[in-house]
Amino acid sequence: MNKLFFAIVIFFIGTTLSAQDLNVMTFNLRYNNPGDSLNAWPHRKDKAASEILFHDVDYLGVQEALEGQMKALLDRLPGYQSIGGGRDDGKTKGEYSAIFYNTKRLKPLKTGMFWLSETPAVPGSKSWDAAITRMVTWAKFKDLKTGKIFFAFNTHFDHIGKEARRQSAHLLLKKVKVMSGATPAIITGDFNAEPMDEPIVILKDPSNPLHLIDAMEISQMPHYGPTGTFNNFKRKEVNDYPIDYIFLKGNWKVKKHASISQTWGGRFASDHFAVFAVLAY
Repeated sequence: MNKLFFAIVIFFIGTTLSAQDLNVMTFNLRYNNPGDSLNAWPHRKDKAASEILFHDVDYLGVQEALEGQMKALLDRLPGYQSIGGGRDDGKTKGEYSAIFYNTKRLKPLKTGMFWLSETPAVPGSKSWDAAITRMVTWAKFKDLKTGKIFFAFNTHFDHIGKEARRQSAHLLLKKVKVMSGATPAIITGDFNAEPMDEPIVILKDPSNPLHLIDAMEISQMPHYGPTGTFNNFKRKEVNDYPIDYIFLKGNWKVKKHASISQTWGGRFASDHFAVFAVLAY
């Protein structure tokens, strides 16, 4: 009888703890480009949505989404809402680096955007040698299951400008610290940089008290799937190095970490693999 009692207690403790896990994903959707032919968004939107739903994502950072893609995802993700606007005007113009969240799990307390420039409060602003306007969408969330508070930041770094990439990394670190303080934070995005490239070195520099932790590096279960996250709509990832990351600030546990690389008839949901992690407080 005692053994049965303890088994039941352990089962319920395990169930309760797993229910508190937070499923996080970052996903560059690839903008809706008709030139992509059979890889264009109309052929991928159902695949992308199914990937998100299958993994029970609570928090999702997306990159490159245009206004129509945002609407298409919202139509296909019941129970989700979005935060953010287009990079060109902070409203509907240009690509979004948006946040989607499961309304049954998360409640936004504050939200906003800033631009990766010398005037971050100015919508559409661009500085240094950036090739394209870049931005960050952020939110302060309350976890409705645990009552915990955390911040989330989602971004897409420039792909060319060396100074812009360097300054963007420094600006992001400062903003995360100033805005979140001692509160834990999740930082997702397409950083257009491999682990040895300067932007990632800056973000992870352990000598800097503002540095971030790569969720993959502290995952309790070894990383699942390819380590490279860009496939360019080819047969497989182009190399073994990620450019999409889930970074953390604060006392998080990472139970699992993966790159989601499944195909449908040999076709991917995007030219990037979604990166997925199961977090615990």
